[in-house]
Amino acid sequence: MERTVMHIDLDTFFVSVERLKNSKLFGIPVIIGGISDRGVVAGCSYEARYFGVRSGMPMRMARLMCADAQIIRGDMDSYIYYSDMVTDIIASHAPVYEKASIDEHYLDLTGMDRFFGCKKWAHELRMRITNESGLPISLGLSVNKTVSKIATGEAKPAGEREVPRALVQPFMDPLPIKKIPMLGPKTCMLLRSMGVADIATLRSVPPEMMEQVLGKNGRTIWEKANGIDFTPVENYSVQKSIGSETTFNTDTTDVTMLNDLISAIVEKLCFELRAKQKLTSCVVVKIKYANFDTHTLQCRVPYTSLDHQLTSVAKSLFQRLYNRRMLIRLLGVRFSHLVSGTQQLNLFDDTPEQINLYKAMDTIRKRYGNTAVHKASNLGLRNRM
Repeated sequence: MERTVMHIDLDTFFVSVERLKNSKLFGIPVIIGGISDRGVVAGCSYEARYFGVRSGMPMRMARLMCADAQIIRGDMDSYIYYSDMVTDIIASHAPVYEKASIDEHYLDLTGMDRFFGCKKWAHELRMRITNESGLPISLGLSVNKTVSKIATGEAKPAGEREVPRALVQPFMDPLPIKKIPMLGPKTCMLLRSMGVADIATLRSVPPEMMEQVLGKNGRTIWEKANGIDFTPVENYSVQKSIGSETTFNTDTTDVTMLNDLISAIVEKLCFELRAKQKLTSCVVVKIKYANFDTHTLQCRVPYTSLDHQLTSVAKSLFQRLYNRRMLIRLLGVRFSHLVSGTQQLNLFDDTPEQINLYKAMDTIRKRYGNTAVHKASNLGLRNRM
């Protein structure tokens, strides 16, 4: 049976939410992100993009490019609220859906065309989401995740694009290689240096040569360029949380050690999040006293996967939770409300240097093991986890 995958993207999501809250922002350049010069652009309006502003750009550069832009630090609580609203609407209508990030979803509509047209159903769902949330939305409909996501990009702003199987290559061939999902700037630059600028040229390169140049990822990129992608739409409820607990051989009240252990647990869990390209928006801390009384406390946070953000939250929760000064038998940390995503959602405060540091540490861990590099304060605590 031919697969039918729908991709939904909330157009300029952060900006769109801010415009719902303040109508004066319509029609003018808007930039969302860290407000200091060392901050980074997390999102921007099409009016700001006209001047060359892009997500991930240093705020200092964005200010120079678009001096008249309205700069807003952003309100992640509002973004989470509207993202969850859209997800709830999708969940009430779609048979199988995946929340890929705070502002995009995949839906598997395979087989639904036997009952009614997938294109008509997709259009009606898009209009329902727009009417109920007030947010502009674009959608793509095709045979797999890769092509439907590219189709969404070509449908923007606030449009729809269907690409049937027979039209996949004619649709993709003229597009620049940067349109392929997960193809980073460095890889694009390397391919362009080889004379590969559009998807038609990329798919004509032998897959063996792509593997030689880019490793295993080279074949995956070649497959995407040829419209091949068997990645399933993973049900949103597949993984809701990750966590780790430690039961002590001897009950303890050593607060310094307990805080260091929290730091070590968070560091380990954050690496797991980033390795799986996940973000969390809820931190849960659990303690079990020597008398087996168990208590938990949780806190919602902006979507992130960075140690320094989540460690401070977890330690604050522990400080509030541990108020009986009794011996502790067990300590645990859990991250819940997970979504797929990468660092573009963590840019309100974080500088490029911080993001690059985490990337470098993760590269070392993937090559030499997850204990190859960690904070000095966590030395000696790995064997407790």
